[in-house]
Amino acid sequence: MWVRSTMAYRASFAIMLAANFATTSLDFAAIMIMFAQVDALGGFALPEVAFLYGTSCVAFGLSDLLLGSAERVGRRVRDGTMDVLLTRPVPVLAQLAADRFSLRRLGRITQGSLVLGWSVLRLELEWTPGRIAMVCSMVLCGAAIFGCVFVLGGAFQFWAQDASEVQNAFTYGGTTLLQYPPTLFGKELVRGVTFVVPLAFVNWLPALHVLGRDDPLGLPGWADYAAPFVALLCCALTGLVWRAGLRAYRSTGS
Repeated sequence: MWVRSTMAYRASFAIMLAANFATTSLDFAAIMIMFAQVDALGGFALPEVAFLYGTSCVAFGLSDLLLGSAERVGRRVRDGTMDVLLTRPVPVLAQLAADRFSLRRLGRITQGSLVLGWSVLRLELEWTPGRIAMVCSMVLCGAAIFGCVFVLGGAFQFWAQDASEVQNAFTYGGTTLLQYPPTLFGKELVRGVTFVVPLAFVNWLPALHVLGRDDPLGLPGWADYAAPFVALLCCALTGLVWRAGLRAYRSTGS
């Protein structure tokens, strides 16, 4: 329904898509400005940083497209419209994902894909089947991990009722963090996004393997391949927390 309503006004959709594309491009423009003054960031050249940027942007864009509406849980809890979702014979999470489904978010995915494609062409690497599979895994597993963060943030709002900004700190803030090399940040922060909120498995750890870079935490080699397992574990834990949040929900009483 939302897709059909969007496409009913094609000119408006094109403008919104272009605006989303241009807005997200500002992040990479900032990186380009930095490289106008320096040759490397944290020891990473421009194509390598662009590779990190592209993989993070595409993975986050996919999760935002599919599950970004989960941040509206708090609003629905406060105004009582969550009750409407509970009366329908469809999973609540599926209804939330479809709620106000916004195709304009394709602008972020398109922009990130272009940067990723450019970086792949500029990187002086031998693109073996293993490296290609790793890049595909990074995007898909990264989207799953970011999606779990979206849903966990939504589940938390069943108790907090107004915590969308806390959620945004880990979603939008997380994708911005992953656009830069881990060598720019302190080891405590890198440990936090590896062992507490496992965003490092979105692109940092597998990207270091693809680029032939050393892991700043000195983790064993198998950790570079752990993104699918981490994504599955995150999905399982997210499912448990989401169900607990639904059980804890109390209606408005109206």
